[in-house]
Amino acid sequence: MRDGIEAAKLGIPAVALVTEDFWPQGNFVARAAGMPDIPRVKLPHPVAGTGSENMRKVAQEVAEQIVQALAGNS
Repeated sequence: MRDGIEAAKLGIPAVALVTEDFWPQGNFVARAAGMPDIPRVKLPHPVAGTGSENMRKVAQEVAEQIVQALAGNS
């Protein structure tokens, strides 16, 4: 969340990737940083440590959502 917020504050198009278990914390961080509407895409939890094959599968599942969020269509 914080990396996406910092990039967005610099005018860099950003989408925060947040796993479902951390979604509520993402809401809190976005509000606290003054960017409650920063584009976000929800990932399954966990992703880290689940292997290259699973990461590839997750990436394929969310790629279009990321593109849409970057285009302002989230």
